[in-house]
Amino acid sequence: MANTNLPRRIIKETQRLLSEPAPGISASPSEDNMRYFNVMILGPSQSPYEGGVFKLELFLPEEYPMAAPKVRFLTKIYHPNIDKLGRICLDILKDKWSPALQIRTVLLSIQALLSAPNPDDPLSENIAKHWKSNEAEAVETAKEWTRVYASGA
Repeated sequence: MANTNLPRRIIKETQRLLSEPAPGISASPSEDNMRYFNVMILGPSQSPYEGGVFKLELFLPEEYPMAAPKVRFLTKIYHPNIDKLGRICLDILKDKWSPALQIRTVLLSIQALLSAPNPDDPLSENIAKHWKSNEAEAVETAKEWTRVYASGA
């Protein structure tokens, strides 16, 4: 960790992410900017995203940990709480953020969101409508998108 002007908290969190990765999640800081992380989340088993490898970017703003990290999906995903720009509708990234939370917590929460899409709090209205009107079909679409966009092939 050569970047000396990083707060100790970010250095400690980064070291922990690298030394004790959460299952199905990898996050490593960019060499150019230690506040920018390349993240990969494996689609949780028993979810429509199973077998997928999803790339995300996570950026820690100057105000972190007083402000939430900025996170978005780079891999296309069919999910009612993630829009086509990859933005994520997750309470802890917005009004429920707390400095007690860590990068790891955020990534685990995103992974959990993949297991439990919430069409009642959507970011993508069309996908949420599809999910509510025909969940089986929406799940099939999510599986297809996972196969096409997140197969890692």
